[in-house]
Amino acid sequence: MSIQQSDVLYTAVATAENGRDGRVATDDGKLDVVVNPPKELGGSGAGTNPEQLFAAGFSACFQGALGVVARQEKADVSGSTVTAEVGIGKNDDGFGIIVKISAVIPNVDAATARELVEKAHQVCPYSKATRGNITVELAA
Repeated sequence: MSIQQSDVLYTAVATAENGRDGRVATDDGKLDVVVNPPKELGGSGAGTNPEQLFAAGFSACFQGALGVVARQEKADVSGSTVTAEVGIGKNDDGFGIIVKISAVIPNVDAATARELVEKAHQVCPYSKATRGNITVELAA
């Protein structure tokens, strides 16, 4: 379910110069990075790239969603980590991405970890935004 502009609590603003081979900065100056295509896509690989930035955002957001679900389920997710792997490749209409989310939750059994990850995937805003648009694989 989408939100309306009146429901927005925070808006991040970032501006890119020269696309995938330039610079990206936020309006508050907290993020200011050089972006370059990775060597695998014919770039220099000298800077970060959009896929790394997306992976960083997705993993942080998913970790937050995992915490929300864990509190609801009274599960201990302290010491847990979430890793997002974002792949890019050619598809029928240019390029597309694929994501793998892996969570390590040391204080619960494997079945509980899997259940928590599945529930986090239902509430994570990044998961919601990508649902039905890209393949997202989950692992715990």
